[in-house]
Parts: sequence; C-alpha cells; structure tokens
Amino acid sequence: MAAPSSLASSHLSRLAAAAPAPQHHHQNHQLRLGCSRRRAQRLVAMAGSGKFFVGGNWKCNGTKESISKLVSDLNAATLESDVDVVVAPPFIYIDQVKSSLTGRIEVSAQNTWIGKGGAFTGEISAEQLVDIGCQWVILGHSERRHVIGEDDEFIGKKAAYALSQNLKVMACIGELLEEREAGKTFDVCFKQMKAFADNITDWTNVVIAYEPVWAIGTGKVASPEQAQEVHAAVRDWLKTNVSADVASTVRIIYGGSVNAANCAELAKKEDIDGFLVGGASLKGPDFATICNSVTSKKVTA
Repeated sequence: MAAPSSLASSHLSRLAAAAPAPQHHHQNHQLRLGCSRRRAQRLVAMAGSGKFFVGGNWKCNGTKESISKLVSDLNAATLESDVDVVVAPPFIYIDQVKSSLTGRIEVSAQNTWIGKGGAFTGEISAEQLVDIGCQWVILGHSERRHVIGEDDEFIGKKAAYALSQNLKVMACIGELLEEREAGKTFDVCFKQMKAFADNITDWTNVVIAYEPVWAIGTGKVASPEQAQEVHAAVRDWLKTNVSADVASTVRIIYGGSVNAANCAELAKKEDIDGFLVGGASLKGPDFATICNSVTSKKVTA
C-alpha cells in the first residue's frame, strides 16, 4: 500500500507531536450481538435515536450535462420527510449542484485536506468547502484508504479538522475480504473506529458508514444479518469506549452495493440507520427509492 505523500506525512507528524497521547482501550470482543435495543412503544425499528440518513457518493463520475440531468431528477423526486439526504459530487461540480439542487438535499465533498489550506498543491481545504456551501465531507472511504494509501491516523486527524471548521463528517470503516475470511472484521473496524474516537470530542455531527470493502462496487452485498451484526458491534464499541449517549444517538449507515432492490430488507435491521450509496446514487429514481426505504423501518409497536 502506498504511504501518504511526504508533505502529508510531515504535516501529520507535526500535528501528532502536538496532540495528547491516545488512550488505548481494551474491549471484550465477545459482544452482545443479538440483544434488542428497541424501546417499548417505538414505531420505528432503529436502535439509535437519530433520523434515517442516506448519502449518495458520486465518486469520480459525471459531466456538467449528466449532473444537470441527475439534479433535475432529484429535484422532481418525492422524498419521505423523516430521512436526511446528502449527495457528494466531485469537487469541480459542487458549485453547480449547490446552486441548482433543492435545499431538501444537502451537499457533501468526498474528501478534504488534513488542516488549514496553503501550499498543498491539488488539495481542497475544509474552509474552502464551507465557503462554497458544502455541509458534509466523506472521510476514510476504502478507496482513499486502499487506493490512495491514507492510514487510520491521517483520516482521524482529517475528521477532527473538518469538524472544527463546521463540516459534518461521514466517517467510513470496513474490512477487506481477506480480513473477513480471517475472522478479523471486528478487529479492523474497531481499530478504524479508535482512530476516529481518538480525534473526535463531539459526535453530534458525525455519521458512521460501515462499508465492507468486498461489497463496494462488486455487486456482492452483505446480507442484512451480516451488516446488522457489525453495526450492533460498532454501537457496543461506542458504548464501551466513548459513551452510552453517543452509542444511542450516532447513526450507523451501511454501504456496499446498496440498490433499489435490496435496500428495504437491509433497512429493516434495527442497527442499520441508513445507507451510503455508490453507483445507484447516479440514478435519480433509484436513489429516491433508497431514500424512501425509511418506510421499511415502520413497525407495529
């Protein structure tokens, strides 16, 4: 795996030197995966108390013309009221999307620099994203980790800086296929969570996205049971290592080949609080269907 650039590494080293030593947490990996957290008389099958959340990650796709059509489709869509919806265009189209998309849908970037802007060729700062009207940023996506070479600590520092500039964060975690097959799914996800937790003091503006790398863009989707198991484990990790309040309020969303056909079954699981959608978010009607899968949460008290 490639390491971050030397500029990034030296910048991170300076930040790390000034930061307090991380607290190492030890957790029991024998988690209570099957326990029910559903509150009595609750009408929505959600373990967390936050609003259902759907993000659309457009990745490195689109032209001015295709994005204009996609925005038109999104503006025409009828979306359920009880879901937060965010889309993440490529940097160069954020202004176009922000100026033409309905205010019902918020706008995210797909990445940001680790600190204040300056002599960092090719980077975009959190301040610039806020200036252009961005409300969110996706950090720690597997393509940034495994293709670009960003490590846990670098991503954690990015999250801290973005939050300090009032950018809300979709914090991504997830294991490779070989890590799942080796029984290391929880170890990997908890290590990635710890890097975020060591750098985040206020989780109000953070959504966690669990995306098993083997399911991203492959057409393979984690079964509802597989996804629920990891989501429940991450919520228990938060309860043990951060706080019970954060565990009950933070939203944990699933990503990995989510589409209009499979979203309803996934949404029925109580610890799945929404989705981070890749390819299907480039199709307006399909993305609207995924957003409206919040209706699958409705259960009889």
